[in-house]
Amino acid sequence: MLKQRVVTAVVLLAVILAAAVAGRLALDAVLALLLGAAAFEWLRLAQHSAPLAIAVAAAFAAGLLAVQTLLPAVAAGAAPWLIGAAAIVWLLLAALIVRAAQRGGHLGHGLSTALALLLLAAAWLAVMRVLDAGIGYLLSVLAIVWLADIAAYFAGRRWGRRKLAPGISPGKTWAGVGGAVVAVLAAALLLARLAPSLPAFTTLLQQRLGIAAAGAVLVGLVALSVVGDLFESLLKRQAQVKDSSHLLPGHGGVLDRIDASLAVLPAAALLDLWLRR
Repeated sequence: MLKQRVVTAVVLLAVILAAAVAGRLALDAVLALLLGAAAFEWLRLAQHSAPLAIAVAAAFAAGLLAVQTLLPAVAAGAAPWLIGAAAIVWLLLAALIVRAAQRGGHLGHGLSTALALLLLAAAWLAVMRVLDAGIGYLLSVLAIVWLADIAAYFAGRRWGRRKLAPGISPGKTWAGVGGAVVAVLAAALLLARLAPSLPAFTTLLQQRLGIAAAGAVLVGLVALSVVGDLFESLLKRQAQVKDSSHLLPGHGGVLDRIDASLAVLPAAALLDLWLRR
């Protein structure tokens, strides 16, 4: 299973990098396709029929790409407002997760559908904003989530005893969260020392805010990644499924892979806007 996961991840990353080399339109198209797949999975978790979910997801992905390509000024103008709204929604969802952590929880299908369109659209605009600084800079933001996920997995397996949210995701532990925080902070410090000129989000944070404040921000972003992960777990628990789909061998669905990123990207994009004023 681990080998299959690694192969799938490598192939997916290779496709994204190949699209980046081909040009911005090709990269945008690939990213829109991924978000369209995530929209389909989310709509299915919200109990919509497969034909309806396919139609809405296809129109959603096409709309994202069309607005970004044909109406870039409109997309740029709407971005701060929609991204800001999504960031607030994620904070509200964090409160929902805290409440549901011990007792479980339920989200209405209508609300889940609205959140799918809002949060996926905001993630798209956040990606477009961060991507303006280059594909490497975008990957440096996503790497926070990836590293936190990997560290949480191994730390949880090694030291995990106390459950983080047994009513939502029994496998997650506080030790995993601690491991994620330590790994992200250590990697950020190391990268800033070894390659201070590399265009990386974590390095920019340290250069503009200082080590202590940047560390606090990164802890907050790791916390948001946990919220994104747990929120999708809540959706899957409601739908009584293990994975959002089977589109990615060894990984489940696209939503399973980007759930944490969906929560982190709006906050990171807002921070980037502020830091570059």
